[in-house]
Amino acid sequence: MKSLIGGAMLALAATGAFAQESTNRVATKTDWSVFTENQPSKECWGVSSPKNTVNTRDGQPAEVQRSDILLFVTFRPGAGAAGEISFTGGYPFAPGSTVEMKIDSNSYNLMTDGEWAWPSSAGDDAAILASMRRGSNAILTARSARGTQTVDTFSLMGFTAAMTEAENRCK
Repeated sequence: MKSLIGGAMLALAATGAFAQESTNRVATKTDWSVFTENQPSKECWGVSSPKNTVNTRDGQPAEVQRSDILLFVTFRPGAGAAGEISFTGGYPFAPGSTVEMKIDSNSYNLMTDGEWAWPSSAGDDAAILASMRRGSNAILTARSARGTQTVDTFSLMGFTAAMTEAENRCK
């Protein structure tokens, strides 16, 4: 959830059912940024925006308005979160839909609620995190409540260094 507002870098952390806004970027590792917060509890996360986005409706390119499109990995030592994956597509996902996440030859399904998607278990988080550390890009395919299909491609350049930084800051 990166956007330039008034010259300041902002990031929204996916913390359960709400998003936390932060300007406390502590590192940039190629295509990934690392943020930390200590209030209300210690939290560290890596975040990236897509390098490419394709929106289609009925198989045809579609012009659509989307808010921030971001892929996160969050560490919260007080809550036992050691690398939780989350994705916001910048629109409400179709009810009951899933987001397909492809990392090289591996494919995962993320469950959706509103504008957010995430793996269904800590085991899935760990498998996706391992794939992201080895992969070159992550492609997330989703469907909006209005029927638009979106394909967002995220670079994984700098991902491993960013996750190491975030994890070390939240020990």
